[in-house]
Amino acid sequence: MSNQNAVTVQHQASQHRFVVITQGVEAVLEYHLDGQNIDFSRTFVPPALRGQGIAEKLVRTGLAWAKAEKLNINASCSYVAKFLR
Repeated sequence: MSNQNAVTVQHQASQHRFVVITQGVEAVLEYHLDGQNIDFSRTFVPPALRGQGIAEKLVRTGLAWAKAEKLNINASCSYVAKFLR
């Protein structure tokens, strides 16, 4: 059963990442900005939080933000790249 809808994604812009904090641990989607270009570089979900759809929610939230900001989106993270196909 997915717990995806129960989590809240926070955008920590100064740290260039989106994060979900639950059960005392962090799941993150990290990115690098270069002008109007964004590269989603890393997605990490701790073992205790896996299988709940958290990585997908992080990626979908990050991509929605990047599109709203009209950024050119790239993904060196293979997990994020799957969403760009």
